[in-house]
Amino acid sequence: MTVNPASSRRRAVPGMRAAAALLAVAGIFTAGIIAPPAAGAGERDVGAETKLPLPRYVSIRADTVNARRGPGLDYRIDWVFQRAGLPVRIIDEYQHWRRIVDSDDAGGWVYHALLTARRTALVTAERVALRSEPADTSAARAIAEQGVVAALERCRPDWCEVTAGNRSGWVPKSAIWGVDPDEVFGD
Repeated sequence: MTVNPASSRRRAVPGMRAAAALLAVAGIFTAGIIAPPAAGAGERDVGAETKLPLPRYVSIRADTVNARRGPGLDYRIDWVFQRAGLPVRIIDEYQHWRRIVDSDDAGGWVYHALLTARRTALVTAERVALRSEPADTSAARAIAEQGVVAALERCRPDWCEVTAGNRSGWVPKSAIWGVDPDEVFGD
């Protein structure tokens, strides 16, 4: 059985790519001009608001989530995420807002209630077998195509157990996005 991906993950708001290019050419970057200043490298490893580790993975709670240029409703929308369950990475916090990026490093600021701590993974390999055991030689239970979002059940050093639809199995970490290479949990 093949598990197919949903159609759309996010879309750019018209004109945003051109605006971002102009800002980059002008030497204006988001850190400090249109977003709160970030701490220096290595100064912080927990969120100022939640005291949870930064960066960390979460997932999109709703089918449509606006990612804004800064932490507030007054900021322009740069991206619209259109897929509940999509894994994203929180890279900063400011009050009730979280700065997120997806597997392509696209993102922005979203309101915290639009995210959930539920861990998911995005299949990045063209096709990957969901195996019965965490080994290349174990039986394949299903095949997941690139773009499939699966629930992360647990991870070992090189493998993660995932569930996509009604199928579950082990996949190599190198075939998914949504978990750090050295991250282990669930055992």
